[in-house]
Amino acid sequence: MQPWFSAALAPIDPVFGHAAAAIVASILAIAGLEKLRQPEMFRDSVDNYQILPAGAVPWVARGLPLMELLAGLLLLPTATRTAGAALACAHLLLVTLAVMVNMLRGRERIDCGCGGDLHTSLSAGLVMRNAILVLLTFVAAAPTSARNPVWLDLAAVGFATLFGLGLYYVVNLLLSQQSRLTDLRNSP
Repeated sequence: MQPWFSAALAPIDPVFGHAAAAIVASILAIAGLEKLRQPEMFRDSVDNYQILPAGAVPWVARGLPLMELLAGLLLLPTATRTAGAALACAHLLLVTLAVMVNMLRGRERIDCGCGGDLHTSLSAGLVMRNAILVLLTFVAAAPTSARNPVWLDLAAVGFATLFGLGLYYVVNLLLSQQSRLTDLRNSP
């Protein structure tokens, strides 16, 4: 089954689709597992957004990482890639909306709750990072040409995935240091 937007797109090379799917799937699965590994910390992050009623916070704090993990797992097989991309887009748009609401409230200094040991404040850079991930999910779900991948294509997908993950973690590191750099720049 082709995605709803496939009529508007020309088929892409399978390497691009597989690499985009593997990059987003890896990011989502790792982030979901990190949040499930530290449920109290993630629950506190969800609560700190001050968007949900107190009774919904534990449910959302448990559901979001499961949604992330499921989206990551569904992105990998080509048979479920469209469903995985839709779930990944929904998840990314939902959390990005929560970030933007708090930024509009002037609450940029709270931790994004993205997972891991880095504490990242809310910023336009975080919104851009998520927008790029959404675009990658569209690439992952785009129709591919009928060309059968060969071993070199699989190697290219592997290297592209490693590069994408490395780039993602470098961007996260820079985003986590952004508030400190701003403070240093504004100090006398």
